[in-house]
Amino acid sequence: MNRLFQLVRGMREMRFATVPVLLVAVVASGVYVFLAIADEVSENEIARIDSALLLMFRDPTDSARPLGPGWLVETITEITALGGYPLLVVLVAAVLGFLLVIGRYGPALFVFLSIVSGTALSQLLKMLYDRPRPDIVDHLVQTHTASFPSGHATMSALVYLTLATLIVRLVDSLAARVYVICVAVLLTIMVGFSRVYLGVHWPSDVAAGWALGAAWASLTWLVVSGLRAFNRSREAA
Repeated sequence: MNRLFQLVRGMREMRFATVPVLLVAVVASGVYVFLAIADEVSENEIARIDSALLLMFRDPTDSARPLGPGWLVETITEITALGGYPLLVVLVAAVLGFLLVIGRYGPALFVFLSIVSGTALSQLLKMLYDRPRPDIVDHLVQTHTASFPSGHATMSALVYLTLATLIVRLVDSLAARVYVICVAVLLTIMVGFSRVYLGVHWPSDVAAGWALGAAWASLTWLVVSGLRAFNRSREAA
């Protein structure tokens, strides 16, 4: 038990980012949004909205052609790679390596467990819902798994928000903390948008992925905050 509490040593307190009530609210909201969308998807009650939003990014006279010049398509294709497993694995491995080198074993373990468990959950849900990919537009990139929830949206939210939360615990500057959180959110939004633009996900897939990733990242750091609070109470006793 003592070893477990040792894992959260070295993480600085952040009142505005680790207030239990706020984290619980994010987790609850994320779970609620995901389940609400999943229910609509299961009953096929969101198909009309999904189709309308997806077609907004295509030429009205030819749904095979996305709106915008060729360079925009290439740019968004590269942006979507920011939520792909190859890049995320390299990024997470680099961060974990850095944390291990500087002796922050606890944060490294929590980042690893959060991302691995979130990845497993995302893949399990994909198999459970087994939703087909959009068939009303051409796919501009290749896909190999089911559509719901969006793995890119889920993993970008989970990874970038988890890493952002880790970083803001390790710095003192408020400006730096705000910047890191904003960048993480922006990257998550860009990746999700790219999946819809490229025609490989329904908008509801992306929204559900965002909700799931944010909820899982918040749940992980809620556990960290709980362990820190319990550890302080033990030390004060």
